[in-house]
Amino acid sequence: MTRVRLCVVLVALALLTACDTGFEGVRLRIAAGFDGGVYHALSAPLADACRARLGMARPEVLQTRGSPDNLNKLVGGEVDIAFSAADVAAERRPGPRRPMALARLYNDYLHLVVRDEDPIEAVADLAGRRVSIGAPESGVAVMARRVLEVAGLTGGLKTRDLGLAASIDAFNAGDIDAFFWSGGLPTDLIEDLSAIRRIRLIDMTDILPNLINRYPVYNAELIPASTYHLAGPAVNTLSVPNYLLTTDAMPADLAMALVETLFEAQPALVRANKAATAIDIHSAIETDPVPLHPGAVRYYREQKI
Repeated sequence: MTRVRLCVVLVALALLTACDTGFEGVRLRIAAGFDGGVYHALSAPLADACRARLGMARPEVLQTRGSPDNLNKLVGGEVDIAFSAADVAAERRPGPRRPMALARLYNDYLHLVVRDEDPIEAVADLAGRRVSIGAPESGVAVMARRVLEVAGLTGGLKTRDLGLAASIDAFNAGDIDAFFWSGGLPTDLIEDLSAIRRIRLIDMTDILPNLINRYPVYNAELIPASTYHLAGPAVNTLSVPNYLLTTDAMPADLAMALVETLFEAQPALVRANKAATAIDIHSAIETDPVPLHPGAVRYYREQKI
């Protein structure tokens, strides 16, 4: 057989294999958060990989308001795959479907952003200030409200329910003094903001023990100053794991194929956002309190995890 003919045969076999996965008729929808967030950044290359590896139509990537919105859509049957923070995933939601995990992905870090020139040094200093706590039905809002509660600031400040892009616009316009954001490191929109104006992140060391004692799903983590163009030092803050979720309605063979695709696509995910460098097959099984999907369990067992 000539070299040219051999190449033709190998290409044909590869195409045949790609088209013969059994998933050609599958149509999936991914709840991906909003444009500019890490969830959304990772959803596009994941959808591309599903089409390329599994021979299915490219999954539809849906913009949402964040983790609570994603979970509501997932259990309600509006989507098949969702990104969610663990604190939100831990809450029971009414719906015909039961959430199940495909993988633990990376950690979200809580950001409390202020102007460098403002005399805000701790969460308690937000008293009387104008603060965005995140969009309605977002994971940011869940964390922000818990932080303010533990800090004793359930009243006495002027809160606004703005997503990240709207928070940054209001911050730049002088309409708010601070805003909360929870996302992977780095979050592109925060990085862009830090490149055009001097900002600091507020250290939460003083309230972390009480927060973690009350909400054990959280951990204490450090955001290095080098993550962004920060005017201030590194800060201690809360972190929460993110999960890739599906439901008990998904067939085991499809769930297994999706987990395999996730790890095969990791280089493309990292190119989309550096938070994906934290995706690790050994920690991927740590999805408490959400159970792993049986198809995911099968994949990890085959990998000796």
